Amino acid sequence: MSRERLLQRFLKYTQIDTTAGEPGEKYPSSDGQLSLGKLLTEELRQMGLSDTEQDQYGLVYATVPGKVSGCPVVALNSHIDTSPETTGKNVKAQVIEKYAGGDIPLPGDPSKIITVRENPELNDLHGCTLITTDGTTLLGGDDKAGIAVIMEVAQRLLDNPSLETGTLKILFTCDEEIGHGVDHVDFERLGADVCYTLDGPAANELNSETFSADLATVTVRGVNIHPSIAKGRMINAIRAASTLVAKLPVDRLSPETTAEREGFIHPYIIEGGVAEATVQCLLRSFETEDLTAQADLIKKLAKEVESQFPGCQISVDVTPQYRNLRDGLSKEPRAVPLAEKAHESLGRKVTKSVIRGGTDGSVLTAKGLPTPNLSSGQHNPHSPLEWACLDEMEQAVELVLKLLQLWSAEPKSPPASS
Repeated sequence: MSRERLLQRFLKYTQIDTTAGEPGEKYPSSDGQLSLGKLLTEELRQMGLSDTEQDQYGLVYATVPGKVSGCPVVALNSHIDTSPETTGKNVKAQVIEKYAGGDIPLPGDPSKIITVRENPELNDLHGCTLITTDGTTLLGGDDKAGIAVIMEVAQRLLDNPSLETGTLKILFTCDEEIGHGVDHVDFERLGADVCYTLDGPAANELNSETFSADLATVTVRGVNIHPSIAKGRMINAIRAASTLVAKLPVDRLSPETTAEREGFIHPYIIEGGVAEATVQCLLRSFETEDLTAQADLIKKLAKEVESQFPGCQISVDVTPQYRNLRDGLSKEPRAVPLAEKAHESLGRKVTKSVIRGGTDGSVLTAKGLPTPNLSSGQHNPHSPLEWACLDEMEQAVELVLKLLQLWSAEPKSPPASS
């Protein structure tokens, strides 16, 4: 019953297009996020949670009353929006019961196949229930799988009086995929001591480190004039910008050639014309101080390009985005060990891994709310080859319930010896 309910929740949420839009025009950046947030608010109220609201920014807050007092207040977070890299409109999910192994062709696009070679974890999921797209959209498992898990946790806490836990806070954020998930979080309204994002891949992974991230915006100013009289007068900003990009390292410090704990500089948007062009570069490293070195490299290359194109002017503006989750977890040193203990209590081997990216938890932690990341059964995010595993989502529900029980036995403040 509850497993089928979990599946149906997830499928329902994937039908609402919550693709993030362009940042800055409005918040949230797409109306679908408001629609899903409204639905979640209604479902939480139908569960009997009166302390539930969707605020003016589309963020959803709710409280599941605790049966144990004097323990830390735990929050769970997932984000409502989906990646703008692949459309989330008109999702046609296919449910594969008792997966028998082998590659999975997607019916909407014959060229799209989820292969075992590229998804070796499929070898461990024979007999499980998988959910895929039809190959023409993303699925939305990032992070509607996390939303479904949190909603199911709330329902089971309410349905099972024997589950004795402390107060649980729920937070659903908007625009995480475009870096604005935590912009409008009311921490006083949330009222949590520790939080967990349900935004990780597969099952039994625990993330306590993310990249630190900055955005470098390179503005190249040239001189435009009609090309028929351009000799000695035109300074082509497009050529100068292209030269700068070509000078960036390729054999190192690039996404294409780095893995694990290696950082990178990623030029991902170039636009403009002869008079002015801009290049946006993502700066990423697990060590925050390395971001300064990356920015300094871009500035050094900019000076070289200015010399190659006399009269050209190049500015490099760096905007902080988020910081390594690790850096703020010391405020609540129990957050990671208790998550490990929850896995062990269920007889599961936990895998601690780093995230070559960021989560809302990165910013929540930086703002003073320690927030590690837990698995939610999602795979291949941001892609028409995205898929989710119901069995792993169910494992996430069980894990969170165990984790909440462990927290209910802890004092409000961490012991001084921690």
